Amino acid sequence: MKKILIIISFISCTAFTQQSELSKTVNYLSKFIASDYFGNLHDKMDDLALTDTLFNRAVRYRNNDYSEALFSLMLTTVPYKKVPIQIPLIKLNVLYPLTSAGDSIFFLKNRNLPKNFYFDTPQNKFGDRDKLAHFFGSAFLAYNSSIFDLGDLIGYFVEVFEEEFKVQSQIDNRDLMTNRLGYLFGTELKRNKNIHPSDAFLLRTLIYTDLTFP
Repeated sequence: MKKILIIISFISCTAFTQQSELSKTVNYLSKFIASDYFGNLHDKMDDLALTDTLFNRAVRYRNNDYSEALFSLMLTTVPYKKVPIQIPLIKLNVLYPLTSAGDSIFFLKNRNLPKNFYFDTPQNKFGDRDKLAHFFGSAFLAYNSSIFDLGDLIGYFVEVFEEEFKVQSQIDNRDLMTNRLGYLFGTELKRNKNIHPSDAFLLRTLIYTDLTFP
């Protein structure tokens, strides 16, 4: 549980001047994903292109502040409203509320979240919906890393959003890869503002193709 507290403490110390602005952004992006417009885009483009569209919308809304855009995207794409944490020493379990939209928008947002990113994405209703929070969370940490090496913290996002939240019984390799791809995306984004999330997601397919078809 200390890993969760590390994440929360790190996020709390970042340079976001007004919590109301963060909430406003999360609500705006949630409504955008929940909208009929975004839902209809599923018939016109694949989920990688949809993710690029969402990223571009967040960047524009935050006036090209990429750090705030990535952080807002992480909170927006988490498919949970509260997360369980345990207070050290007294071992008290509490539900920590995340910044999120109202219940009706939250439900529609989750339904419209992109879910197909990889060739081996599970072909079920949930798919890989949880991967965006992994990806943008890792990208946020990488984008804001300058003095300290945050490589270890990148790995914590997998454990926070999967093992600690009890979403699944064990961590799979696609979770680990998604965190690494998010880290690479955030690192490259500092140098190249023309890169998109789809560029990073496609790396896994290219790597797999290269390894399996010599």
